[in-house]
Amino acid sequence: MNRRTFLECAAWSAGACLAPRGFAAARSSQVVSLRVLVDKKLSVIPADFIGLGYEASSVAAPGLLSPNNQHYVQLVRTLGAHGVVRVGGNNSDYASYQPDGKPVARAKSSVITRKNLEDLKGFLNATGWRLIWGLNLGSGTAEQAVAEAVAVDGIMQDKLLAFEIGNEPDLYTHEGHRKDSYGYEDYLADFRRYRKAIRATLPHAPFAGPDAAFTDEWVTRFAADEGHDLRLLTEHYYRGGAGSSSSTLEELLEPDAQLETRLKRLQEASQSSHVPYRICETNSFSGGGKPGVSDTFGAALWVLDFMFRLASHGAAGVNIETGLNQFDVVSAYSPIGDDQRGSYTAKPDYYGMLAFAQASQGTLVAAELDTGGVNLTAYPVMRPDGGLVVTIINKDEGRDADVELAAGMEEARGQVVRLAAPSLGSLQRVTLAGAAVDERGRWFAGAAERVSMAAGRCRIRVAAGSAALVTLERN
Repeated sequence: MNRRTFLECAAWSAGACLAPRGFAAARSSQVVSLRVLVDKKLSVIPADFIGLGYEASSVAAPGLLSPNNQHYVQLVRTLGAHGVVRVGGNNSDYASYQPDGKPVARAKSSVITRKNLEDLKGFLNATGWRLIWGLNLGSGTAEQAVAEAVAVDGIMQDKLLAFEIGNEPDLYTHEGHRKDSYGYEDYLADFRRYRKAIRATLPHAPFAGPDAAFTDEWVTRFAADEGHDLRLLTEHYYRGGAGSSSSTLEELLEPDAQLETRLKRLQEASQSSHVPYRICETNSFSGGGKPGVSDTFGAALWVLDFMFRLASHGAAGVNIETGLNQFDVVSAYSPIGDDQRGSYTAKPDYYGMLAFAQASQGTLVAAELDTGGVNLTAYPVMRPDGGLVVTIINKDEGRDADVELAAGMEEARGQVVRLAAPSLGSLQRVTLAGAAVDERGRWFAGAAERVSMAAGRCRIRVAAGSAALVTLERN
């Protein structure tokens, strides 16, 4: 966290000590000091920061991304009136566009039709979200990409945010798309060749890239080489691989030092090129996630923290992967559960995204935080109306946090809602503000707990393995 500063604990406490219902009181607790610096603004969080990511095969799945799929539409709308759908993934480098063909939703041979695209446009209209569309560089041709781009542009119109050319081209030799010698310069030549062909027909076609898996150098160089003509810089992130024995919940919840380094590089590339950057494909562990880890409540806390970490490093947004993966199965890490028979559910990751949606409407401001050794993070957001929402995430398994919060608002009233579940390993029974997403994809917050304020200060207990969203408003 680039905003974390360790200070001596403040010698004060005020207000009631609030503990969420359903958590045992016998755990150890630690005093945490949090001081919000309301006058030190960091970055405005874009309205369309939230996004979902899909393999190309999901577009070919009949009736999935369709305006007629009302339950699924509502689940997306519940996350926000604005957002970004990214269609790409490994499957996009094997997919083909056949306007009048028969749709095929299969990892390495998906066929997308004009009807699929029309359904997707209706889905975007119904949700209010926009689209990043990945074109096949891996196994396709420039001529095929032109035909597909023309169709996507013509149907999506103002819903199209950008085209990407290729998926994870820094791994093309591993995937078998290119020879072992393939590197950044080769990709740049491919990108320019495809773009030139597309622009000959679509002069104003918008582009994003390089959509690298993890090679930050590609993004830095791409920003310098193509930043004058890009809508977005894009890269992927996964904490690790699903097949690794080290891919545990404990690892997921610990800070990733490499992520900090990567985000600093991305932010520098973005600032130097004046092009916003987006993590357009991400989740816990690549390869569809690890059952028993990626589908737990602990992963929901990770998602919430991860999204705020991106925002605190100036990211324009993030696309959380969901649904079918490159192995033709629904990923364990999917925010939206899909039984492949038309039934959808809000999974733990979804609640992390939902909590972010409630707490991120405004401008991130700085804070000084002394955790006393607890695995805890905090992110204050100043709303346009002058209210303050402080998200406090306690990823510690064994210690509650008594957070002494100095809000920088002398005359204020407050309330708190909780993101909670029976345990970090819970697969179900996740709630936000005491409420679950209903069977129609809707969420209605329950009653909030009142926070006692004194001279702009309060004390909030955040149980181990939970998060609290503290809202403060001026009297």
